[in-house]
Amino acid sequence: MNIFRLAADLLHLGSIFILIARLRQTKSCAGISLKTQALYVLVFATRYLDLFLSFVSVYNTLMKIFFLASSAYIVYLMVTPLKPTYDKALDTLRVEYLIVGAAAFALLFPHKYTVLEVLWSFSIYLEAVAIMPQLLQMTRTGEADNITSHYVFALGGYRALYIINWIYRYYTEDKYSDYVAWVAGVVQTVLYGDFFYIYFTRILKGKTFKLPV
Repeated sequence: MNIFRLAADLLHLGSIFILIARLRQTKSCAGISLKTQALYVLVFATRYLDLFLSFVSVYNTLMKIFFLASSAYIVYLMVTPLKPTYDKALDTLRVEYLIVGAAAFALLFPHKYTVLEVLWSFSIYLEAVAIMPQLLQMTRTGEADNITSHYVFALGGYRALYIINWIYRYYTEDKYSDYVAWVAGVVQTVLYGDFFYIYFTRILKGKTFKLPV
């Protein structure tokens, strides 16, 4: 554990707390992609299958439980009490292509050829593109409320900090490498590029968040 990894984890936790607070306070999931949230459930479900098979630390175990439970809770909110506020017409990305693509990469380029490692690799590749339905929905509407913007920024920021964490570990730890996570992490961060630019040039200046339509 290093300061960059810890900061990334805290930012990831913060993104989820921001989203849950936004859903509960506004009693609306307008502007939130259900498909992205469902993909995150799949990401964590396939990544943390080792939850009851191996123990790393209390911190690691609690984080796994939190991400599994919180992602499922968000989907529950969106499909049950807040379902009337969800606009399916705006959430149109064909996520089956993302899932099939991630599965293909996991089979071709896994961390290791074991069931758990292939599924872990699948979760890494899928997480890299899981934000795409949310970004597409924001692009289609041309705008987003500030709380949703903070949520998406925190998600992107967490992954960017992980890249710094990997660089730090590469130079401070012997024989450290994780090409699956590195490639997927860079792709994931690049996807946030336009969003980051508009976030820094508008939201942080007190303006309304608007994306090109």
